[in-house]
Amino acid sequence: MRTDEAYLVDMLLAAYRIQEFVANLTEATFRQSALHQSAVIREFQVIGEAARLVTEKIKASHPEIPWPVIIGLRNRAIHEYFRLDVDIIWQIVKEDIAPLIAQLEALVPPEQNE
Repeated sequence: MRTDEAYLVDMLLAAYRIQEFVANLTEATFRQSALHQSAVIREFQVIGEAARLVTEKIKASHPEIPWPVIIGLRNRAIHEYFRLDVDIIWQIVKEDIAPLIAQLEALVPPEQNE
């Protein structure tokens, strides 16, 4: 059985990968690249699935992390992939990933987030 710490590391590493995937992209390039869109959406799926599996105790003790929103994005990416809006995905990448990384880094031992 995996631990909360393992799921938090999974979330953090996936968030790092999202930043890496879009590091040199403009919004226009992202909109035109099915490869980058797929890669980013896959990492959002990982973040959401790991968030779903984190215990309620951890979720309750860290309300600053928007657990339901994260899990909801995962659910939409898995079950309603045809309704994903690339503009919203880009907005989440640009506005929400860095704060999420900061929140997760505070929970994950430094040696684990590499």
